[in-house]
Amino acid sequence: MSATIPGVMPNKRFVRQIIRHYLKYDKENPFIFISALLAFLGIAAGVMVLMIAMGIMNGTQQEFSKKLFVMNYPLTVLPIEENAVNDDLIKTLADKFPHLKFSPYYTTQVITKNEGAVQGSLLYGVDYDKESQLNDVFKQARGDGKSKFKVVIGEGLSFEMNAMKGGKVTLYFSEQTAAGFGTMPLQKRFIVDGVFKSGLKAYDKAIMYTTLEAFEKLLKRQEGFYDGLHIYSKDPIKEIETIRKVLPPSVVIEGWWQQNGNFFAAMEMEKKALFLVLLLIILVASLNIISSLLMTVMSRRSEIALMRTLGATKKEIRAIFFRLGLIIGAAGIMAGTLMGALGIWALKTFDIISMPEDVYGTSKLPVDLMMSDFGFILLGTSVIILLSSLYPAKKAAQTDPLTVLRNE
Repeated sequence: MSATIPGVMPNKRFVRQIIRHYLKYDKENPFIFISALLAFLGIAAGVMVLMIAMGIMNGTQQEFSKKLFVMNYPLTVLPIEENAVNDDLIKTLADKFPHLKFSPYYTTQVITKNEGAVQGSLLYGVDYDKESQLNDVFKQARGDGKSKFKVVIGEGLSFEMNAMKGGKVTLYFSEQTAAGFGTMPLQKRFIVDGVFKSGLKAYDKAIMYTTLEAFEKLLKRQEGFYDGLHIYSKDPIKEIETIRKVLPPSVVIEGWWQQNGNFFAAMEMEKKALFLVLLLIILVASLNIISSLLMTVMSRRSEIALMRTLGATKKEIRAIFFRLGLIIGAAGIMAGTLMGALGIWALKTFDIISMPEDVYGTSKLPVDLMMSDFGFILLGTSVIILLSSLYPAKKAAQTDPLTVLRNE
């Protein structure tokens, strides 16, 4: 065993030799090795669970974003004043932003009835061709019926109304129509022109589409003036401010993320809370690193004292035990990363966990670990391991060789 003279740089070879010696299984002190092994397994399990949990949370958030993005539209222009959204505004926007796609719409609440079943719904009046350019769900479901009084309804509503494609449903409007000496709600039979499936049950039961002409005919809407304007943009978050500068003060523009802001804020908070809770697994595992190193220090007190008398410095002793902790922790991180990556691959490849599609929008568990989340996992774990290795290393360096050898 080689040592160094005080004041000289630490002998790296000496430090490495002692570390290799202490990493070996000691028959006389098996609990030290077992404690170190438990610390290694705990950190590996913590990293693996964190990777999979963050992947599932992020995948679920992205899956909901895709569904909400389609059904809520990237950008929506809403009028503050009457008749503020009109063909002139759409033409102005189309001239200034030729890469964007526009779909004006009417909207009203209706009651759908068929075969005794009744359901409240939100009816949109749209231009079928323009809406198809923005909404892939609508595009796939629309039919080719010639009647202006046709509707495209969701799968959930179609099932409840027992109204398949080609069938008919009765829509009741809030507007009144004369009936004898009194009035009654306006009603009209519509042909089911198509059935869409968005992946979200709430939308499939609540949303219906018909033609602009149906609104203009039944509800006397003025042609060329609309209740709102849906806009498709590949990067709505960046373009919303540019579009807002062109719009008149009589309208406002909203992004799909603003319309669902509370939902995504809640998901983000849940993700952070889950990260902190699961980080406690690694914190508990780090306690095993502390206990393992302290037991090593206590059982090797005579060896530490002998090394000190042979010329080993406090810095070298501190480096030995600090690196021991880092090696256990680093090995746990690498093993956990491999197991986490394997777990994510298995969840993506095989249908291990199935979910109700009408609730979550997908039957397969969505998993997508972002590199930023993985970086936070590595950072949080590394900080815990570093702090856990400091105290035992400091205690080892404070060992007084004279006191230990006198007691021996």
